[in-house]
Amino acid sequence: METPNGKYAWSVTVGTKGQIVIPKEAREVFDIQPGDTLLLLGDEKRGIAIPPKSTFTTIYSNIFGAVGEAEEG
Repeated sequence: METPNGKYAWSVTVGTKGQIVIPKEAREVFDIQPGDTLLLLGDEKRGIAIPPKSTFTTIYSNIFGAVGEAEEG
């Protein structure tokens, strides 16, 4: 079966402390560097997703309001 362009699948093993190792190829494709913060999203019906780190600010703003936006009071 041929994989569509831009689509990837990897398997990982959960360690005894609940940790996973992101495969090297995935880290390279998504430019994940040591010390980066990743956002882990979960939906009980749809599963777990780790969106690209470039979308972190957009997701944060959608949930909590614009970064630096003054609190209304």
